[in-house]
Amino acid sequence: MIKTLKSVVSFAPIETDLVARRLARAACIEDLRKIARRRLPGGVFDYIDGAAEDEVTYAGNASAFSQIRLEPRVLRDVSQIDISTTVLGKKYPSAVFLAPTGFTRIADPEGEVAVARAAAKRGVVYSLSTMATRSIEEVAAAGQGPKWFQVYVWKNRDLVRRMIERAESAGYEALLVTVDTAVLGRRERDVRRGFALPPKLGLGTLIDGGLHPGWSWDFIRSDPISFANIVNDPTREGSSAVALSSYVGMQFDPALSWADIEWIRSITKLPVLLKGVGSVEDVRQAAREGIPAVVVGNHGGRQLDGAPPALSLVANSVQAVGDDMEILVDGGVRRGRDVVAARALGARAVLVGRPYLYGLGAAGERGVLWVIDHLHEGIDRTLALLGLTNFDAVDQSVLYDRLASQKA
Repeated sequence: MIKTLKSVVSFAPIETDLVARRLARAACIEDLRKIARRRLPGGVFDYIDGAAEDEVTYAGNASAFSQIRLEPRVLRDVSQIDISTTVLGKKYPSAVFLAPTGFTRIADPEGEVAVARAAAKRGVVYSLSTMATRSIEEVAAAGQGPKWFQVYVWKNRDLVRRMIERAESAGYEALLVTVDTAVLGRRERDVRRGFALPPKLGLGTLIDGGLHPGWSWDFIRSDPISFANIVNDPTREGSSAVALSSYVGMQFDPALSWADIEWIRSITKLPVLLKGVGSVEDVRQAAREGIPAVVVGNHGGRQLDGAPPALSLVANSVQAVGDDMEILVDGGVRRGRDVVAARALGARAVLVGRPYLYGLGAAGERGVLWVIDHLHEGIDRTLALLGLTNFDAVDQSVLYDRLASQKA
């Protein structure tokens, strides 16, 4: 009997690495989200995870992908698969790009530096936010991977110019101008929590921190969090994080227009892309203005609640501009299958933000690597099941119900 048991029972080796044990419990990005939720204070998690008002658009971003049906093909040689793609004339290892996210050190003390290192190890594009908590130069030094710089066109145009010049000097490859923040959306999870940037210490904050000692200990031992790209700006008064937060809040410019985009293009040699384009007519206008690529989406549902799901804009945008412009999409991607679906509708690449923040909150840099690898493996597996060996070969022919998918 003992011999029989030995033939069917084996014991896994004991994993002494706490981070590895944590990541081993995750089978998908939703699992990683749950781990991050347990590890982070409630206000911090809700800042990362939350969206505007009733979060209808946030939910719609993910559900749009669930409506897409792909047609599997069999008896094809899929022993060698290439998931690389080309965007703006440059080849990248995959169509997974990391979106800009503000105040990233709230999830992990290393913040943007950890994300940049993970991205560089896999060769994927990382977009650094204007509202980053690590500087343009720190992130450039973190790894040799491709980097874009996300630009908010603030009222202080001299500051914007200086940041663009710094990004260009540091080797960033493109500018990603966010255009959907004329005013900020009402993010009601933050309102309920009384959450602000930087976090204000009150009784609720102290209790929440005490319930999450790992995060609190890391936070206490780390340098103060500030908006690193403007902390040394000579035109700004005050140097504390609180003063910086107030300053940033006053800088968003509701007067932003197409003339400002043309001004940015006039002061840089870098390609200028638009992020947060939420209507096909604005995609057409961008093409008429000579913009080489736009990212269609809705700021992860954090601006106008009730805006269309990001994926629903892709097919009509591609149809509207043809080969005159490349379309990327941001919002709702949680699996490699989603990346393939976006490509089938015509997107050149996808941007992911919350998924890697879940990874960062759950396991730091290794969590970000887990997310990238999970998406890459999902792309590879989906292509194999579709009978394809090349990501750029994906087109509408893989859609099971082509007409319904285009209207998703």
